[in-house]
Amino acid sequence: MAEIRFYHLQRQSLEEALPKLMEKVHQAGLRAIIKAENKALVDTLDKALWTYDANSFIPHDKDGCKHPAEQPVFLTITDENPNDANALVLINAASYEKIEKFDRCLYMFDGRDETIVSQARTDWKAYKELGLEMSYWQQRENGGWEQKA
Repeated sequence: MAEIRFYHLQRQSLEEALPKLMEKVHQAGLRAIIKAENKALVDTLDKALWTYDANSFIPHDKDGCKHPAEQPVFLTITDENPNDANALVLINAASYEKIEKFDRCLYMFDGRDETIVSQARTDWKAYKELGLEMSYWQQRENGGWEQKA
């Protein structure tokens, strides 16, 4: 059953925060699916993972690549898991039908968008009713994370 960590973005953009979290996921030896609701956001996140730090690299690719099974991190708009990921990253209240198939879920949402925040609250309640292990993280002033619940 998945452990779900809600990450409430308040101080950094998704493009700034996601690569740092993905570094930790990759360093922990996890394989990840990053699911967004549309191709434009997948393309934006792909670019962010390529360019966020000249001294770092997170191996990844996205929908349409030739070898999705070989990717430690895979960006998508579907509910497929072509790289046999054990971590799921849901971006801005994206949904995924079989969340319980993952060991860990990082639910990242933009705190500046009230529609997304509202959906995150709804999803929190729904996951809680399912009895999933959950935690809530807020950004610190310096961009790090602090567990609040």
